[in-house]
Amino acid sequence: MFCPPQSTSEPSDQGDEQTQDPRKREEQAKNVCLRLLTVRARTRAELEEQLTKRGYPDEVSATVLDRLTDVGLVDDEDFAEQWVRSRHANAGKGKRALAVELRKKGVDNEVIDAALADLDPAAERQRAEQLVRDKLRRERLNDDDEMKVTRRLVGMLARRGYGQSMALDVVRVELAGERERRRV
Repeated sequence: MFCPPQSTSEPSDQGDEQTQDPRKREEQAKNVCLRLLTVRARTRAELEEQLTKRGYPDEVSATVLDRLTDVGLVDDEDFAEQWVRSRHANAGKGKRALAVELRKKGVDNEVIDAALADLDPAAERQRAEQLVRDKLRRERLNDDDEMKVTRRLVGMLARRGYGQSMALDVVRVELAGERERRRV
């Protein structure tokens, strides 16, 4: 069994027996998790990864994470819902990009599907339209540059996880609207 080195902030005269004590190890693991959770919400898989990285045995990690889950400090469903809401509103991410991000954080597919089900397709389209409008205001629109601008905007939406057909449709509509606005 691998144990990480003893903290330099603890007195060293207590020896290895304290480090090997399961209750002491659980307390240390719990403190690691609580410090990580004070920075931002995290998934169970993220916390488990951090504990493994620090050398805590699987049984200690499982005990601590089960306890934190029971008291509501670790909740993957709530994390996924908040993540989807925040990243969609603030970063303009589409469903595909959000699903990839949540998978990387160790969230189960059923939880991801449930969190993304709350994302209204009309709201997703509105967010894509807003992103394109914001970019178009900074673009010069020449007749010969229209394909280049279209490619750039569709690419921007694709990188944010929007479907290609929706992205192309949004760009065409918004490009036509911006041309009309500039004529007036």
